[in-house]
Amino acid sequence: MAKRSAKRRVSRADRVEQALPALSLLTDLPSFDELVPTKEQQEAFDGSCKRLEREEGVDRCELALGCVVRLDRGFPAVMTASGVTRSEFAAQLTKGDFSRVAVGDWVCLRMPEGHEMSLIQEILPRESDIARWKGGARGERQTLAANVDVVLVVQALGAEAISCERIARSAVVAADCGAHVCVVLTKADRAGAEVLGEDLGLIEQVLGSDARVAVTAAKGSSDEHGLEQAARAHGALWGNEGVRELVPHGTIAIMLGESGAGKSTLLNALLGRDALETGAVRERDDAGRHTTVARRMVSLPDAGVIVDEPGLRSLPMVGHERGLAQVFPEIADAARGCRFRDCTHTHEPGCEVLERFGSGSFTPVRLETYLALAHEMRESAATLDPDVVI
Repeated sequence: MAKRSAKRRVSRADRVEQALPALSLLTDLPSFDELVPTKEQQEAFDGSCKRLEREEGVDRCELALGCVVRLDRGFPAVMTASGVTRSEFAAQLTKGDFSRVAVGDWVCLRMPEGHEMSLIQEILPRESDIARWKGGARGERQTLAANVDVVLVVQALGAEAISCERIARSAVVAADCGAHVCVVLTKADRAGAEVLGEDLGLIEQVLGSDARVAVTAAKGSSDEHGLEQAARAHGALWGNEGVRELVPHGTIAIMLGESGAGKSTLLNALLGRDALETGAVRERDDAGRHTTVARRMVSLPDAGVIVDEPGLRSLPMVGHERGLAQVFPEIADAARGCRFRDCTHTHEPGCEVLERFGSGSFTPVRLETYLALAHEMRESAATLDPDVVI
């Protein structure tokens, strides 16, 4: 009987710590000073504090501004000015319409004296929301990370020229969600200098000459010097230092890429040690298994902060028309001059897109990529239930 009573006294916080990594073991997290809220988020926090004081009698000294730096099984680790704390959600927040927190979210945190964990009272407005569609016709938007400045599209290279479609769709999602996009090409030693040059040329055609690209290769590879020359000839940054340039101090980035793209290996290289688990890649399809489970922020030495995201098997094109127009502005502008509003820009008379293409306004690969993504968006929109809000 005494043993049963002892079991009952195990607190909720103890059970959480037994199931999740202890806070003392969470390394490489950014400091509070590396995470800067916007003026609007600071004002929203101040408003939340006044409301909680007035309506619920909460002592102001119990409230703190925090940023979610890690998610483990629904229990966020939140960084505050006084350090990191494991949190749960206040009851009123779980009943609201906006109660799903993401890595990068700024929150109003309550830390009652004697309470096992801190309480997230409110999720503050997001500056950006990197999200994808999850599910079918009755699906919903899934936020991958919030308040991100840069999306790093990580793509592994091989002996064959890359397909830019995946890079383009990530760029469309990033643009639609309020972030800039950069491309990181890994495993360039598997491609060789000639194929690398072709890959960089394709990316320039699809994303434009202003696209920022960094290229990495295995350290000490036999053709490392030739690869670096090929990268720099196309205006790309080289190596780990090149990636750091894409994420300077004060910047928060997220890595998006399929399993096996080399994200964890790249982060280990940027950190200077094997802090993150890496996995093997299947030879038959060049795909990897998920080695990243928790979503988390990682602070880079002499650079900014990166959100480490599990590999994505899919990145559907649902509701990102605005992003498509931002990535392909000249094609979107031409589409507004078409005779028919539902023009597919493939065969219709009076198609302004085809007319401008014929005069050389954009390259074949750029138009093909735009048409493929636009077609997918039309098909996806047609399958959604009418009451689903994107």
